[in-house]
Amino acid sequence: MATPADTRIAPHSGGDKVRPRTSALDDRLRAHRAAEKAEARRRRLPLLPALLFVIVCTQVPFLLTIWYSLRSRNLLRPEGDQFVGLRNFADLFVDSTFRTAAMNSVLITLGCVFVSVLLGLGLALLLDRRFVGRGLVRTLLITPFLIMPVAGAMLWSISMFNPSYGLVNWLIGLVGISPVDWTSQFPVFSIIVALVWQWTPFMMLLLLAGLQSQSKDVLEAASIDGAGAWKTFLFVTLPHLRFYLELSVLLGAIYVVNTFDHIYLMTAGGPGTASANLPFYIYQRAFLGFDIGQSAAMGVVTVIATIVIAMFALRLIFRSINSKEQS
Repeated sequence: MATPADTRIAPHSGGDKVRPRTSALDDRLRAHRAAEKAEARRRRLPLLPALLFVIVCTQVPFLLTIWYSLRSRNLLRPEGDQFVGLRNFADLFVDSTFRTAAMNSVLITLGCVFVSVLLGLGLALLLDRRFVGRGLVRTLLITPFLIMPVAGAMLWSISMFNPSYGLVNWLIGLVGISPVDWTSQFPVFSIIVALVWQWTPFMMLLLLAGLQSQSKDVLEAASIDGAGAWKTFLFVTLPHLRFYLELSVLLGAIYVVNTFDHIYLMTAGGPGTASANLPFYIYQRAFLGFDIGQSAAMGVVTVIATIVIAMFALRLIFRSINSKEQS
């Protein structure tokens, strides 16, 4: 006959038997996590040299730029090198040339990206159809993007917009319009036209990839439901292209905002500084004015503004990806 002491010991002894099993399970989980972490480190190890290279080539110069932006440093007056804090940044916002360059950067970027996306969408819709010679036409349309920016800028400056023998003036002369010195009278417009010519093929390729990824069953279903070509494009194709459109705008804006070649070769920032954008104005202050402190401050402002815009655009893209996956 069991005593009360025996009945109290039984649950306790049973508990002793469970604890080793739980401890062994915890040990296996910890070992599994440790193995996963070791495997993750092993996979990342070959990428370490590339990561170090990127840090050395990008982050170290950026930190030095921040350091120079806090100093009054001019190569023509080395004795005046001193720490001035945020004075260089304060001087930027009272600099009318800097404001003009910033406005030109926004205007050139928005104008080029907007027109390039519209033209690229139209060309992508045409190339998405089957016709004889489509491969040849596609290759010819891609060609402007394959030309070096320097060569493209010289082509538009000399062969197209030259006031004496340019092709554009010859064409408008056929309808009785007097020759125009495009790069002097309309410098920003001339730069936007040259950039649109170069970047439209890139937009076309991205949007054409989006069109070709669209399911044909959806288009057939819309046709069966009685939707015409315009409604099918507006309510079926365009929502499908939202991710590709956002990606085109993001990549185009990041690249176009750093435009230097076309401005340097077509207008040299002129007349005066009327067509200078931020990268070109930074070049002028650093390599022509030798003002390292001011140019470094402008570089920091440009990088921060680009990062903010890119983060906002990436958030929109990731939001559209998540909504597409959920649907």
